Amino acid sequence: MALTQAQKDILAADIIANRASIANGDTAGAADFYNTDASPDYWVWKDRLTEHDIVEQTSPDGTVWSWTAYIARSQGERDAWVRMFNGTFSINPSIPQVRNGIADIFSGGTGATQRTHLLAMGRRKASRIEKLFATGNGATATPSNMGYVGPITPFEFNGIV
Repeated sequence: MALTQAQKDILAADIIANRASIANGDTAGAADFYNTDASPDYWVWKDRLTEHDIVEQTSPDGTVWSWTAYIARSQGERDAWVRMFNGTFSINPSIPQVRNGIADIFSGGTGATQRTHLLAMGRRKASRIEKLFATGNGATATPSNMGYVGPITPFEFNGIV
């Protein structure tokens, strides 16, 4: 993903602030530095979450998908869930209406467990470059939206480092 000029300006200022970690002219080293996980942890909404991952993986919080809870939803809620994937087999949790749809479909009763799992699956730790351009506070409960989806390549640092 190419950087805009505004992002290059922000990156240049951040490089100056981190000069001790990045050698002058070392574009590969700069890319390595910015592609590592942000520290402390900084959470962002994923821009793609597959149905496969939702039902087969354990979330960062240790939650898992419950078919029993899904089956307990009304037919309308199950239809809406299928419709969310619209044949792509993935959703974009960074979009507020997708998260609102999750809250509506999995409201009340056994829905709370599913909602918790889905929101946990919809976030991930950001790299330093993603954190630099993210908007929000990056907390576990309130992940940020990404303004740049990494990794960044050494090429992007030409003329900056």
